[in-house]
Amino acid sequence: MLWTFSSDRPIYSQLIDKIEFLILSGNYKPGEKLPSVRDFADIASVNPNTMQKALAELERKGLVITQRTSGKFITSDANLINDLKVEKAQELCFSFFNEMKKIGYDEKNTIEFLNNLRKGD
Repeated sequence: MLWTFSSDRPIYSQLIDKIEFLILSGNYKPGEKLPSVRDFADIASVNPNTMQKALAELERKGLVITQRTSGKFITSDANLINDLKVEKAQELCFSFFNEMKKIGYDEKNTIEFLNNLRKGD
């Protein structure tokens, strides 16, 4: 996977978002071992210190767990992952509805539009 970054936000912040997405989408499974910080940084083409900062934040959130002699792992807490998935879905929906509002669709029109889109109208 190609890791691309924009210049509008700090790279470590973008790494957090990308790794969260990999966890939420199931690319990284609960309990799965992550690459070492250095290997992960090589994969993402970033400085190891930047990757460590991102992983430390994910650890603070509880998504990543460090086992002293074994490395870093995705949490096995499926409820935590599911709660984050719901939170992210809500954020995306609110953002979508706000963007639709900007182009003149109220909530009812947006839902109607989505239903028609789903039906293939």
